[in-house]
Amino acid sequence: MGSCYSLRSPDLSRLFCRVSPAAAALMLKFAVPGNMNTLATRFDLKWMSFTLRQPRLPAATAPRVQFSSLPPEPVIPSKKPFKVELVGGKRYSWCTCGHSRKQPFCDGAHKLKAPGLSPLRFVPEKDSSVWLCGCKYTNNPPHCDGTHKQDFIVSATLHEQTDS
Repeated sequence: MGSCYSLRSPDLSRLFCRVSPAAAALMLKFAVPGNMNTLATRFDLKWMSFTLRQPRLPAATAPRVQFSSLPPEPVIPSKKPFKVELVGGKRYSWCTCGHSRKQPFCDGAHKLKAPGLSPLRFVPEKDSSVWLCGCKYTNNPPHCDGTHKQDFIVSATLHEQTDS
């Protein structure tokens, strides 16, 4: 039947095989339309071209996938800031997603509940008492800047922690 040498096109959607005319005729003869993932699109004496395609699915069985180019948004765990005593030289991780049970600090909940967000890590220079943002929408993270007084935070519902 001869040998078939395959060469993929740069976009990987076409497959070119060098086959004998007899082998190409056999391939076309036994090709069952609708059951193959390839479709012969061009044939000459030495080369046969196939276009790779996915089998068609009815609209009811096709999976629905939603893509978003928007960055992930944090949930609002508190509409008030947290007053905390920070130790100078110690490393802290401030929660940016709002899912942590140890607010205002991170407990790793973002890994499952908000994978696009990560904590803000900081080290204060000296011991201090500061107000850390609880609404997660501050323009000066991790410190509170009064954003929680704006209408979009005041009218928003608080995120309720769940056991999962």
